[in-house]
Amino acid sequence: MGTAGAAGLLATAPYRLRAAGPDAQILAAQVQSVQLAPPNYPQTEIWGYGGQMPGPEIRLMQGQRVRQTLKNNLPQATSVHWHGIRNDNAMDGVAGLTQDAVAPGGEFDYDFVVPDAGTYWYHAHNRSTEQVARGLYGALIVEEATRPDVDREEVLVLDDWLLNPKTAQIDPDFASPHDRSHAGRRGNFVATNGRFELMFPVVRHERLRLRIINASNARIFVLSLSGLEGWVVALDGMPLPAPDPVTKEFIVAPGQRVDLIVDVTAEPGDSAYLVRHDNKDSFAQTVFAVSATGSRARRGTPDALPPNPDQAITGLKDAHRARLNMAGGAMGGLQSAIMDESQVSFRQMAQANQFWAFNGTVGMTETPLLEVPLGQTVRLEIFNDTSFPHAMHLHGMHFREIMQDGALGPLRDTLTTFAGQTHEIAFMANNPGDWLFHCHMLSHADSGMMTWLKVVA
Repeated sequence: MGTAGAAGLLATAPYRLRAAGPDAQILAAQVQSVQLAPPNYPQTEIWGYGGQMPGPEIRLMQGQRVRQTLKNNLPQATSVHWHGIRNDNAMDGVAGLTQDAVAPGGEFDYDFVVPDAGTYWYHAHNRSTEQVARGLYGALIVEEATRPDVDREEVLVLDDWLLNPKTAQIDPDFASPHDRSHAGRRGNFVATNGRFELMFPVVRHERLRLRIINASNARIFVLSLSGLEGWVVALDGMPLPAPDPVTKEFIVAPGQRVDLIVDVTAEPGDSAYLVRHDNKDSFAQTVFAVSATGSRARRGTPDALPPNPDQAITGLKDAHRARLNMAGGAMGGLQSAIMDESQVSFRQMAQANQFWAFNGTVGMTETPLLEVPLGQTVRLEIFNDTSFPHAMHLHGMHFREIMQDGALGPLRDTLTTFAGQTHEIAFMANNPGDWLFHCHMLSHADSGMMTWLKVVA
């Protein structure tokens, strides 16, 4: 197994903000230089919340209130989206849909209650391809009232950075036609929590909760465990009805989260790993150095996490049905689409640096993909008629995939779809407002893969 890079990386240590106090915390978006690459490289200029990367971890209990004042110290307008939260629409943070972008020097108060426990994150949602790639994101952790039986937990924010190999500066071409028309912006420097080779000391038989967040622009992380025995206990913040043993590789697409409970099985003096697989190569994404033996006896299978409230999906037979055809990109069959209210050829789209269409239309429109009354069940069929994978993220609500046998898959807010696949998802339109639905390969969203739906109270 290869390693991710040299040890001893100097990265700014993350800190936590408790978000339940009576006064709002300041969440400052600012320019900062940090030691992202190994120490023999120059510092990298990033954009980070609190001047760090990842941004400060916001941690609170289920049912508590987030109160954060975004202070924009950047040279661009920005906003903050609270990814995966069943939020008040006005607090969703989508510039141009739920709020105006916050101008340089401006402020915006985010104030909302978190109804669900789980692993979430927050990130910039204006000019997202650039601002997220520069480092504007952080973890949002909502704790259960009854916590699982673990010795400790670690939050692992995975990302890749496209750096100049000589200067260690972020590549400034955020509108690359190749990235937009192919798989998206992929980095040449892979990190966990902003560290190239992140290591945790552990003891044998220690039980950990790992909260994994994919904050990358486009990379689908293919992961496995070595020296660890584990179970998936939640996806996209939503608990599974029973822990699912990890017996093979698993994927975490951009925007997705996976919660694991793992037991350290490696011997003292050895190391355990969260392993990243890139094509035929394997790398240590995160290292767990085993220093001693803990409990003499292994614990049994962990209990399921408590379910979040009001997540039943009913009324499938009488559901509102809609379809989303995804087309375009390199090696695709899209010949023409509507762009800026005119029918244009794919060549004309490409000249405008736009490459993708939903239902024959490029990007956001005045008319939503669908408009339904509050409480309506929705069944949405999604056909990926492209040559690339996409990570489709629904704001404000969670959905279940309807499997071929009619069974409902786990609750999620981001769907991974590969070339040629058809999926059907179902959700309850139980959160009023205008909600974005887009590809979380952020270059794809910027070049056509973005739509919205309206839930009318």
